[in-house]
Amino acid sequence: MPKLKLLLLTLFIPLVSHGQRIETIYLNPNDSTTNMYVAVFPEKKPIKSFLVLMDSYGNSPKGVLAQTDIPTYAAQQGILTIIPLLATGSTYFGSDRASLQSLRDIVRQVVARYQLQGKDFFIGGFSIGGTCAVKYAELTVQENDLIKPTAVFAINSPFDWERYYNGAKRVARLSDPAQVSKEVYFMIERIEKEMNGTPETALQNYYNQSPYSFSDTTQKAIKYLVNTPIMLISEPDIQWWLQERGYDLSYNNITDHSAMINELQRLGNKNAVLVTTTNKGYRIPDNTRHPNSWSIADPEQLIKWLLGQSK
Repeated sequence: MPKLKLLLLTLFIPLVSHGQRIETIYLNPNDSTTNMYVAVFPEKKPIKSFLVLMDSYGNSPKGVLAQTDIPTYAAQQGILTIIPLLATGSTYFGSDRASLQSLRDIVRQVVARYQLQGKDFFIGGFSIGGTCAVKYAELTVQENDLIKPTAVFAINSPFDWERYYNGAKRVARLSDPAQVSKEVYFMIERIEKEMNGTPETALQNYYNQSPYSFSDTTQKAIKYLVNTPIMLISEPDIQWWLQERGYDLSYNNITDHSAMINELQRLGNKNAVLVTTTNKGYRIPDNTRHPNSWSIADPEQLIKWLLGQSK
């Protein structure tokens, strides 16, 4: 296990309104753009457990604090919240080995720094952050890591890269090229790069990186989660996606969520939960309607569920 460099730079920023403090840790003092994390914890309570909260593609830890009150509710229950920015940067792919190794390094550093050995460890995230969180939970079981998540959750995250790729290709095929979102073409190219091919030429790579694969009848990835409580949160709102983007269910993450939870329940996981919401997706600060938002996860409900899974 590679040793992390000693911490040389720490910033303290008080959040008086919530009675919390924030500690910003840079693992490499010469780089303030990656490989760091923000820790949010109560000032007057002992740390009972810790939560690693992963943000979506292209965002920063401080953005999480603006979009969701999950860290606030966690702090009220004595949960330390860690919001990382991995060594692979804000444009990380989430399920790739380099991102997962960076996350593992941060988790180990956090456990040592705050003396969290033996405490409940929760992990989750939004969009690609949830992809990373779930894949990380699988990896810790697969490799028998000593620090395994007690429970995991994901908020509207893609899990099946084969499904996502085919859905994006369908959007591109059905649409006027001038009207297709740049994100669709970007993701097609990014997935091909990460998987070293298409589902037709490199299907095993898709299976290896996907937290869940609909076409993998061996159920290899999700079998590692049979004994791990997991909550998936989604706001399908197919009418919004049809009207605003022209996307159908083939390009909607609810397909992964519902299929994955169904299979986990059939495999014997009694703590595999699917939460679907209606009209809760809005983005701060202008309150723009969007079903792919942090806001679809109710912070109080989520924290209560996590605590209910404590060992």
